Formats: sequence, C-alpha cells, structure tokens
Amino acid sequence: MAADLVDGVARRCAVLGDPIAHSLSPVLHRAGYAATGLDWSYAAHRVAGDGLEAFLAGLDATWRGLSLTMPLKRAAMRLDVEVSSRAALVGAANTLVLEGGRVVLADNTDLPGAGAALRERYDGPVREVTLLGGGATAASTGLAMCDLGAEAITLLVRSAARAQETVDAIARHPSEPRIRVAELDTTVATGDVLVSTVPASAQTPELVARCAQVPVVFEVLYDPWPTPLARAASTSGRPLVGGLDLLVHQAALQFELFTGRPAPLAILREAGESALASAGGPA
Repeated sequence: MAADLVDGVARRCAVLGDPIAHSLSPVLHRAGYAATGLDWSYAAHRVAGDGLEAFLAGLDATWRGLSLTMPLKRAAMRLDVEVSSRAALVGAANTLVLEGGRVVLADNTDLPGAGAALRERYDGPVREVTLLGGGATAASTGLAMCDLGAEAITLLVRSAARAQETVDAIARHPSEPRIRVAELDTTVATGDVLVSTVPASAQTPELVARCAQVPVVFEVLYDPWPTPLARAASTSGRPLVGGLDLLVHQAALQFELFTGRPAPLAILREAGESALASAGGPA
C-alpha cells in the first residue's frame, strides 16, 4: 500500500481556528501535496476555543495533521498527549500530529519558523527586541528572537495581567533574557527588531510613529496586507519580514511533520504569493 494512503484512502489534514476563512494554510499545504505527488486533502474548519476536544473526537484513521491558529494554540496544551520541548517552552501548540485518528504529538512550528523567516530577510544583530502584543504568537516569536541572540525583550501591551503567560514563556528561555512590560499606547519602541502581533486596527498613526526608529520590522500578519506598520517600514526602506514569510516557514515544518517528506519551500511561497495577489495584496 502506498505510504500516503490509509486503507486505500488518502490522508486528511486541516487548519482549525476562529476566525478561519482568511487562512492561507490550505493554499500552501495543497500546493505542497501537489508538488510532491501526494493525494492528500487539506481543509479549513471553524472551531471555537472550547471546541477542540469535540472536533478531535470525530476524527478517524485517515487524519494525519492539524494546524492550529487562534484561539486554539494554548487550548491544545490541555490535551493529554506528548508535547514537544518547543511547545512546552512556548506554552502553546500550533501543530497536532495524528496516528490512527488520535493525536500523538503537540508541537510548535511558529518558534523555529519565526527565526527562519527573520534570517531570510535580515542577517544583522538581534540584541534588543520590542514585541507588540502579549498572546501566544508573541511568546513564540519572542522565544525565536532569544534563539537568535536577543538579551532584552520589551513587551508593549494594554494589559500586563493578560500578557503574563507570554512573559513566563519568554522567561523560560535558557538565555534568561531581561524582560520588561510597558504600555502599548504610550511607550516608544526601541531595539534592533520590532515584532508586531497586534491587529492592523490597533496600528494607529501614533503607534506607527512611536515604532519608526526601530531598524527592522517583523509583521506577523499577512491579512490584511500591508498593515500600517508594514507600509511604514516599506516606505522608509527598512528591512521588513512579513506574515507570509512566517506562514511559509512554519507551514514547511508542519508539512514535514505530517508527511515525513521535505517541504517544497519555494512552491509553498509561490502559492501564497499568488493567493495574496489574487486577493488584491502585493505578491
């Protein structure tokens, strides 16, 4: 029997979250399957924060992998399954690997994906980083910056209490970075790299102006694109890492976990760029 079949039926994967209609993950993964000759499917399912276990209970042996977006990344850590060291470090999982219809591994590809995405666009020093936002994506990208050498992380948030899980996650990094929490609406961003995980609607002209002196911008969003912060970085000629960069690199790692095959990174990127161009964004 072919390795990509279970009882003669091709394997199934999906991305879960709420909202989910905007996700480019199906486009990327399907392109990867087509390029590697896998007759697999990849769909998007809207699943609320309290609906993960119910969704998993309905899966059969044809299912191989699930990508998770908000609000499920931290909910996945409550599953009684093996947790990878990087997911444990982040305190969140964006990847579930299944065998026989059961989840056997919760992993996090956002962390290594973020580091790879930044290094693809920028090879300079990463010593001090300002992070906008305090959710699960901020935790994974903050830890990725520590992997690249960041010694100081400043989180700009509206609620220090709600960002405590992210502070705790970054503090677990073996390098023991210095961490500061400050007010998003008033603090001037500093450092070598700015990482934004906040919605485009929160990127007011005042916030953009207070971030203008950071020489490298990492915008984790890809929809809508460009965000105000991404547009300002592009206009000023600063290095810009986009949400599609992060999505492609973390999806490539998921592809390898699900299929056991090397991911066709260039194919995934081309598919994402084409989809964004078709939707009216820049390729």
